[in-house]
Amino acid sequence: MKKLYVGNLPFSATEGEIKDLFGKHGTVHSVALINDRETGRPRGFGFVEMDDDAITAAIEATNGFEMGGRALRVNEAQDRPRRTEGGGGGGGGGGRW
Repeated sequence: MKKLYVGNLPFSATEGEIKDLFGKHGTVHSVALINDRETGRPRGFGFVEMDDDAITAAIEATNGFEMGGRALRVNEAQDRPRRTEGGGGGGGGGGRW
C-alpha cells in the first residue's frame, strides 16, 4: 500500500468525493483531508492510501483533474522527517552558551 499526496483541493471537498474519484482507479484504503489545527478549516490538501499497483494509473488520471474549479496536484507522498522537540539543534552542550 502506498500513500498519495493530493493538493490544491477545493475547500468544499469531502472524503467521500475523494474516495469516489480515486476509487475509479483502484482500491482506496483510506482518505485523510487535513484541517488547520487552530481553526479546524480545511487546508486544501490530503492523503489517499491505495494498493501499490493502482498508484501510477491514479496519478496519471487525477493529476490536473479539475475539481471545484481547481486543478488537483497528485503525486506519491514523501515521508516527512520527524521534527525533534526542543528547538536548539546542536547537541549536548548542557544548556550553556
